[in-house]
Amino acid sequence: MTAVEQVLADADLKAGGPVFTTAVRFLLEDLAERIPGNTVEVRVPPLGATQCVQGPAHRRGTPPNVVEMDPKTWFDLAVGRLSIEQALAEVRVLASGVRALEFAEALPLIRGKAD
Repeated sequence: MTAVEQVLADADLKAGGPVFTTAVRFLLEDLAERIPGNTVEVRVPPLGATQCVQGPAHRRGTPPNVVEMDPKTWFDLAVGRLSIEQALAEVRVLASGVRALEFAEALPLIRGKAD
């Protein structure tokens, strides 16, 4: 088991603990690095938020493209345990704006050896 896999296993076992919190925040940072920009804001309250996707920069007020979900949903999306389609169908993700779901093109962030 790699170090990343061990951290993710630990995070899964202790959802809400410090390792899980760190994993959620790291995955948000990773998303912003993979698809930089300011067009979509991905919110995972109360643990964090990031902006991503190239396009018009947003500077004040509520961004036009917002995605919000709980930390467990974000973790599951980021590691490939949940698809964006399933999360939307189960109303685990709230999205507004015509470009809001463009962030999902980078998912999952953690891919298996076959990917």
